[in-house]
Amino acid sequence: MKNGIEIRWHGRGGQGAKTAALLLADVAFKTGQRVQGFPEYGPERMGAPITAYNRISSDVIRVHSNIYHPDFVVVVDETLLDSVDVTAGLKKTGAIIINTAKSAEEIAEKLNGYEGRVYTVDARKISVENLGKYFPNSPMLAATVAVSGIMPREEFIREMRASYQHKFAKKPEVIEGNMGALEAAFDVMEKAIRKQHAA
Repeated sequence: MKNGIEIRWHGRGGQGAKTAALLLADVAFKTGQRVQGFPEYGPERMGAPITAYNRISSDVIRVHSNIYHPDFVVVVDETLLDSVDVTAGLKKTGAIIINTAKSAEEIAEKLNGYEGRVYTVDARKISVENLGKYFPNSPMLAATVAVSGIMPREEFIREMRASYQHKFAKKPEVIEGNMGALEAAFDVMEKAIRKQHAA
């Protein structure tokens, strides 16, 4: 697919990986891009590994298969690194973003020798600090946008606020908590990206 990016999400049922992929498609669509966001269904149950996908392009998307050679991989649950080959087909020019309290160096041994960029973000810490509960999808969504460069930060934050205001109209505290989680994750990723560029 030319002029576009492909993203594969790995998570467990109930963690919001599918929701994050659909939210990303929705936000990218609102900024004028062509999008796909879809899960790969298996025997769905809480805690079972799930996969979701995004295609985002300025051109018409004519491919409708699963994504086998993603530009970016997002791992919402680091325990999947022990059982799922999350780097399968991942382009060396791309990156993997992992929800973990560990550093990229500490997690590298579980990535099957992947030679591209590795980013880590502690989505648990960010979501608990901002939402009071563990909801990893907002921090992981922001981290993915930051690393992939799908859209400018300001545009993303503006569209996400509008989306949350619609979804949580009667729960303003949930809106602010999610916005705080998005901003915090973006800060962490921008710092990591600057550090990598400086290296």
